[in-house]
Amino acid sequence: MRCGACCAAFRVAFHWSEADDAPGGTVPVELTQPLRNHERAMHGTDSTDPHCIALRGTVGESCSCSIYALRPSPCRAVQASWENGTADPHCDRARARYGLPLLTPVDWIESGN
Repeated sequence: MRCGACCAAFRVAFHWSEADDAPGGTVPVELTQPLRNHERAMHGTDSTDPHCIALRGTVGESCSCSIYALRPSPCRAVQASWENGTADPHCDRARARYGLPLLTPVDWIESGN
């Protein structure tokens, strides 16, 4: 992860059992908040100006997730546009929110991915 726009553009909601206070859960519960029945959200993402508490760095420049190996399923499902050969509308929308250019297939070739 380098961009971080998706971590600062959307609510990250997931089943409560993904938090580490449940058997087999991995997401640090102290970084979450109750949302709806059976759901939690990453702190900072359930607002009109979301920004995940686990995001470190500056969006669009250099970012990382402080809990990358423990991140919830919605974060694991995020794909950067062209990462798998197709554009991703969520990635495109998040990047546009921060005035970042949309990724192209050439970006993946040039990055060595």
